[in-house]
Amino acid sequence: MDFGINNFFDKKYKDSKIGHFQDLEHIDGLSISTVSCGLYDKKRDDLVLFYFRESANYANVYTQSKIVSENIKWNKKIKEKRIFGILINTRNANAMTGKDGYNSLKKISLNLSKLLNSKQIIDEDKPIEIKPSQILFACTGTIGEKFPENKILDNTKNLVEKIKYNQNKLIWIKAALGIMTTDTKPKLSMAECKIGGSDVKIYGIAKGSGMIFPNMATTLGFIFTDANISSSILKQILNLNIKTTFNAITCDGDTSTNDMVSIFATGKANNKEVKSLKDPKLKQFIKSVHQVMLNLAKRVASDGEGATKFVTVNCINSKTERDAKNICFSIANSPLVKTAIFGQDPNWGRIAMAIGKSGASVKLEKLSLHMGSISILNKGILDKNYNEDICSEYMKNENIEITVDLSIGSKNFTAYTMDLSKEYIEINSDYRS
Repeated sequence: MDFGINNFFDKKYKDSKIGHFQDLEHIDGLSISTVSCGLYDKKRDDLVLFYFRESANYANVYTQSKIVSENIKWNKKIKEKRIFGILINTRNANAMTGKDGYNSLKKISLNLSKLLNSKQIIDEDKPIEIKPSQILFACTGTIGEKFPENKILDNTKNLVEKIKYNQNKLIWIKAALGIMTTDTKPKLSMAECKIGGSDVKIYGIAKGSGMIFPNMATTLGFIFTDANISSSILKQILNLNIKTTFNAITCDGDTSTNDMVSIFATGKANNKEVKSLKDPKLKQFIKSVHQVMLNLAKRVASDGEGATKFVTVNCINSKTERDAKNICFSIANSPLVKTAIFGQDPNWGRIAMAIGKSGASVKLEKLSLHMGSISILNKGILDKNYNEDICSEYMKNENIEITVDLSIGSKNFTAYTMDLSKEYIEINSDYRS
């Protein structure tokens, strides 16, 4: 696909109109720039910079894959209390590239920091020196290919020159488009709340369509807020919310080498300093961050490669949360379940199979299964009122909900996924073209 703003006025792209996206506007202290480096055969934005003029507090979570990209290694070495920017490139994961890939980031960070320092001198009353170690990186794309260092270096000057100090909906969509790979649509979300008496904004973008499965972060997600909150508390909030948002989605059961979710706070809302996660003033903010993260995570799952249906899998009344989670993902990752959903086939035996293989504690005589509001199993046996034709009709919906009730405890979990279509194979067999 040739990505661009014009896509949003083309009827062939599902839900593509600009009006379908939330009205993300301006966040004080944040600037955005996007350019095309020619990383793809077709011209499209493929390099995105988020720049914090006066720096920002931040927190990250990363993949726990044993094989990680060079940008993850770079980010983990950064010990600065505040950072000035994050540079995101598509088409190339910078994974399995060794020292060359890591050294490319060194060169790019040095070049970019020099350019930003020059911009500080021109634009700021009190310029701040930006060090290479105050720039984060996110990379996404093909694993094992030589990192396009020169193409990126050749475009950093243009990238800095195009920095927009004031954002609007169009700029946010452009940034979200710029981080996409096999996604069919950009993912944006927003919420507003108060910390004490101060109004606070929380905006976010994400990318992800395949190689999505929980192992700390699951995709690329970036959350921005003008709240005045320390990095340590941001980290606690991110860890608190990741489990039921980005770590509750799966498209294909595969975890990337590049997964990361980050949150940045510019402090421009000027709310009173919050010193503890338990401060009552933070309750609304934590809930709003969760709202943004869950919205983004659901958008990733619903845009899974080749997806025709968005699937919610609930496991309730489990003995432990771990068991509930294992059952949810056993169902959500099952190719047999996912293909049955694509084919609109109410083959509930495949769901039962996935429950049984999960390793979770199950008492068959207490097990119930619902598809939407349709009761299929009641206490381990087929519900006497079950009608397969009605269930077949339900499965024609774009949104499908499966609920497993174990009736042996009080713990619950919900996972989000998509169906497995013929297009998934087509996309992934032709991924590098």
